[in-house]
Amino acid sequence: MPWQPELPLRADETPRTIALGDRIVPYVLRRARRRTIGLSIDHRGLRVGAPRRVSLVEVESLILRHGDWVAKKLDEWRNRRRQEPLKIVDGVQLPMLGESLEIRLALGSNRALWNEHAAPVLTLCLRSPADTARVLEKALREKARQLFAERLGHFAERLGLTAPPLALSAARTRWGSCSLKSGIRLNWRLIHFPPHVVDYVVAHELAHLREMNHSPRFWAIVGQLYPEYKVVRAELKSLAAHCPYWQYP
Repeated sequence: MPWQPELPLRADETPRTIALGDRIVPYVLRRARRRTIGLSIDHRGLRVGAPRRVSLVEVESLILRHGDWVAKKLDEWRNRRRQEPLKIVDGVQLPMLGESLEIRLALGSNRALWNEHAAPVLTLCLRSPADTARVLEKALREKARQLFAERLGHFAERLGLTAPPLALSAARTRWGSCSLKSGIRLNWRLIHFPPHVVDYVVAHELAHLREMNHSPRFWAIVGQLYPEYKVVRAELKSLAAHCPYWQYP
């Protein structure tokens, strides 16, 4: 039976396999409007983006040339310890903007109360324990939206731009995206990271309004907005492995 990825594929994606030494490696090939072949590896496995005009032989020749790197990264993901979902109980601590946020649970009408006079505390007033995850996420999303809008305005002004429309996302592996038509989407879970990490992601996505690519000119714009971006980009990758998440009933 042919290999099929765990997640549904898009119309422009095709599941394939390739032999790297003595191992058969599944991968997903995506044809797109791009100039070069790109390899990426995450929890889904190997994914390859290629221009429509490039032949399959060229695609797989590049994979083979980078076979050692591909095998190493696949093994790193396979050996990575799976993070356990957070149990939201009274008194649990969550990272938030470089601090520790204490979650308190109480009876109420499904609303959240912030107390940030000393150490930040968020009290969830709940009709039922089954509502805990939803009320918590709603409160953190609202906090994230306020902060992200302020930082978008700050960096957009430095580029001489009007702040673009903002939307929130909940992707597990993507922290932001930019569209000239619809604006910028930022992952609300960035609220779990320090403010300077949020600033880097905001600067990164705003830079795409000038350059919709990752060319040297793009990174020059990012550096103009956030000079320490290389250090913080590496920090984001490290933090992402420990970003808290919780299950929903």
